[in-house]
This record gives sequence, C-alpha cells and structure tokens, in this order.
Amino acid sequence: MSITLVGLGPGNPRHLTLEAWEVLKAAQEVWLRTAKHPVVPHLPGHLSLRSFDALYEQAEDFAEVYEAIVQEVLRLGERPEGVVYAVPGHPLVGEATVTEILRRAKEQGLPVRIVEGISFVEPTLSALGLDALGPGLQLYDGIDLAARHHPPLNPDLPALIGQVHSRTLASDLKLTLMNQYPDDHSVALVIAAGTEQERVLWIPLWELDHHEVDHLTSLYIPPLPPVSSFEGFQETVAHLRAPDGCPWDRAQTHESLRSHLLEEAYEVLTALDAGDMNKLREELGDLLLQIVLHAQIATEEGDFRMADVIAGIDAKIKRRHPHVWGDVKVGTAEEVLPRWERLKEQERAGEGFMLDGVPSALPALLQAHVYGERVARVGFDWSSAAEVAQKVQEELAEVEAARTPEEVEAELGDLLFAIANWARHLGVEPETALRKANARFARRFRELETLARERGRNLSEMTLAEMDRLWEEIKDRE
Repeated sequence: MSITLVGLGPGNPRHLTLEAWEVLKAAQEVWLRTAKHPVVPHLPGHLSLRSFDALYEQAEDFAEVYEAIVQEVLRLGERPEGVVYAVPGHPLVGEATVTEILRRAKEQGLPVRIVEGISFVEPTLSALGLDALGPGLQLYDGIDLAARHHPPLNPDLPALIGQVHSRTLASDLKLTLMNQYPDDHSVALVIAAGTEQERVLWIPLWELDHHEVDHLTSLYIPPLPPVSSFEGFQETVAHLRAPDGCPWDRAQTHESLRSHLLEEAYEVLTALDAGDMNKLREELGDLLLQIVLHAQIATEEGDFRMADVIAGIDAKIKRRHPHVWGDVKVGTAEEVLPRWERLKEQERAGEGFMLDGVPSALPALLQAHVYGERVARVGFDWSSAAEVAQKVQEELAEVEAARTPEEVEAELGDLLFAIANWARHLGVEPETALRKANARFARRFRELETLARERGRNLSEMTLAEMDRLWEEIKDRE
C-alpha cells in the first residue's frame, strides 16, 4: 500500500530525471493524469499505461475531474502493490490533484513518495532569459486567475502564468488581466518551453485569445514601467515617513491631516462635477495619499496596519452582500437596500442607533439627504414626491410666519431639510445639485463682469435692471 507521485518534466524527454526514470523502469503499471504529454511516448516500453483523459470528456468542470482522479488514485494506492501516478512537470507545481492526494493520504495513513521533476518554470525562464529570484517573479495558475474579476498580481513585478491551455481560457484570462494592465501591454506567450517546438511570441494583451495555445503554453507578463501597485505606493509613503524621508511628512499626525483629507475629498467631488476624467484620476490619487498616510501613521504608532483596514472593509462588504457571497437571492437594487439596513441593524445588535454612523462633518445639506435615505430604509418616509412638495410649502409658510430671529433660523432649517428630502424623492442628490448651481452662478457672473468691461461699464455703477439684462443675455447664449 503506497502512492508514488512522479513528475514527468515539462515535455522534453531529456528533462526526465534519473530518479523518475528508475521508478518508471521498475514499475509495471503507471497511471497518467493525461497521456497528452510529449514525454509519454518515450517512457519504458514494458509499462502498462493508463490515463484519466476520459474523465475530461465526461465531467462538467475541472473540479469534478480532479475529485474523480483523487478518489481513484487513493483507491489504487490501497492495493498491495500501490500505485504510481505520473503528472506533467513537477508534482507540486500546478497539480491540484497532487495536493489533495497528499492531504487525504495523510488522513488515511497511506505512505506517499514524491519523485520530483522539472516544472514548466525552469525551461520558461531559460526561454525568456529570466532569473526567478532577481526580478521578484510571481507564479500563478491560469485556470484560477481566469475565474477572477481582478488579478491578484503586483503590476510592479513580472508574472508567469501557467496552464493557459485553451483559447477559451485565454479569453477569460485576458479580461481579468485587463482590469489591471493596459490593453496594449506587451506580454509573451511561451509555447512548448524546453522542447524542439519552443516558441516565444510577444503580443499586446488584447491579442491573447487570437492565437492557438495548448497544455504546454504559459504566459509571461512584464511589470508596468512606473510604480503602479498599492504595495509600491505604500513603500513610497513609508519612505516619506522614515528617518531619511521628508521632514514635513514625518511631522504629520492624524489631527494635522484632517483638513487635507477633507480638502482632497472635495477636490474629487469637483472633478466629478466637471466630468473631467483626467482630473478625477489625479484627485483620487491625492485622496489615496491621505488614506495611506493615515494608515502609515497608525502602523508606526502600533494601532493598526493597512492590511487591517483592507481586511475589515473586505469582510464588511462580503457580510453585507449575502446575495453575492451567499445564498440570498435578490432581483433589483430596490430589494438590496432594506436587506442592507437589516444586516447593519443586526451588526449593531442593540448598541448605537441608525443615524450614529452619519459623519457629523458632512455638509449640512448632504447630511440631511443621508439622514432621509437612512430612515427611509425602515419605512420612515413620505410616500411620494408630491407629499414632500406639500411639506415644503408648509415649511415655507412657517418661515414667513416666524417672528423672532431664533424662530426664523429654526423654520428655515426645517425648510432646507424638507427641500433635501424633496430632492431625494425626485432622484436628485441636493449637495451635488447645489454645487452645480453654485458653479453655474459663478460662471455666469464672471461672464457678466466680462461683458460689462467689454462695454466700458463698471458693475458698481450699473443699476440692478442693467445687470439683469446682461444676466438674461448670458442665459440666452447658453
């Protein structure tokens, strides 16, 4: 009773190790994960070769195939003569069946011998002229990567992707990679590395699924030229805070950065209002700097690290989206919000209140909007925009009826709060609407000043009626 796991190398018969040859020569029967490997025709002639290729035709996905292979190898291993199970490359490089066999064999008390082989990595490095340790090479399984929405790769470092076995997989892989890398980023398809058919094909990323690939194909992704990774940016910020960094940055605290954080957030909103994507990219970077600075200060003071920040928000997002990372079914966005509020209420578990999480530093109009959104999720709301409009009229009448300065202030506040909720019912975010109105007013007034100067007039000398005529002229032009 035993399992012998043999690595057959990447494809060239000359890369089969002496130990593997001796094991295969002494065996009578060998089970192959796949017979579609260039080394198989060169194995000792007396061997009875059995393969699991038929499973790939019958099963719906790789997980089902691998489970069937694992179960059968474990069963065969319990025979008195045991089993020799041979896989391409090295048994512990990109072989999902091997890791599961090792785990279950240990539970069952089955002895396992690993006969190492050269993996696809070594000849691929030779084909590309790379040092695996020098550039910080990342290794990843193409099957796993293609199933993701965003690649877990550091774009500042090179990456080698194995098992790019079909054009369908290459298409899925391309879409995942394009969430991180530019469409025209130059990548290399390495085909049949280490064999006489070896080829290295440099192509733009968008072309990845335009070429024939097979089970002997891997993909090399060079790093992006500038610092592009989150980790690289963290290094930049940590350097700023280091003894050999910047005196100003070293002097900053959470408190001293408060105004900068708020300012950068407003700069992002300004770029959004302008619809300027280049400016938005720049301002998001400035805002990110503030976030990373705060995390670095917390790291230095032993409070928390950036990993804790990310782990916390990632867990919260997944916990509050059971319809994405769970069994809950929803059909529309309207169904999501009540569930979201119920989940948050469960998290509070009787501690705190619904509106406690709304930042006190929000602009008052935006705060009113958020308050209205929050309480509406539990049904505390007007049933229609018309009802809110009626409430606005009531509040306006109360402002007009107010007599003391204190009453005017209170009633005007109620009016503004009602208007914020009216905007929400009309599908308008009032803070944004007012910011845009402010921008329009500022733009038109600058044009008014310009027109007056062009006509030799000074605003302070003009009557209100004259200025109104210029104002209407500007609006007509728009």
